[in-house]
Amino acid sequence: MTVPEPTPTPGPIRIMLVDDQALLRVGFRMVLEAEDDFTVVAEAGTGAQAIALAASVLPQVILMDVRMPGLDGIEATRQIMAALPNTRIIILTTFDLDEYAFGGLRAGASGFLLKNSQPGELISAIRTVVSGEASVSPRVTRRLLDLFGTQLPQADAKNGCAAKALAALTERETEVFLAIAEGLSNPELAERFFLTDSTVKTHVGRILHKLGLRDRVQAVILAYEQGLVGQ
Repeated sequence: MTVPEPTPTPGPIRIMLVDDQALLRVGFRMVLEAEDDFTVVAEAGTGAQAIALAASVLPQVILMDVRMPGLDGIEATRQIMAALPNTRIIILTTFDLDEYAFGGLRAGASGFLLKNSQPGELISAIRTVVSGEASVSPRVTRRLLDLFGTQLPQADAKNGCAAKALAALTERETEVFLAIAEGLSNPELAERFFLTDSTVKTHVGRILHKLGLRDRVQAVILAYEQGLVGQ
């Protein structure tokens, strides 16, 4: 059941920490609350606790561990995103090219972060996802898909709606979509198609809107799901 989400209001960015190691949560809290515009509103040590707390405190950003006892962070991410689609989740992982990082993106996370990242990287990732962007590049997503893409389901009735939406793209939008799926950045798109940066941004925005996608990372995954790019 989807929980109604409030209209964003000015104020500190509301962050929830999810990790089964209390010391790690303490460390993250110290780094985050040193920022004037960050506030940690809740902590959870399990996936089940994270789901219950998220529905209660409505965080804007969740830092989510994946390897926890009981319900893991991937399933917790899936359930939270289903109930709170405007929440942004950053997966915490030990290795960047990790099947857990890939699983988190598939479940709806906006990116992933290494647990030993520098404080500045953590702060930057949170600001990035709050701005509406993904904190992991499409190119890195391609590398993850190259390693773990066999986990993707075959196209079926479940994603038939996505196929119809793709068919509704214009010829140019389809070209740009496939280039995004290759992992190209905006400057690279502009160079390939001889477009201005603003025109590229307009195309990307329209594509994401038509396909009902939150960010470019989801576009890369969708292209794989539909068999439009392969390994």
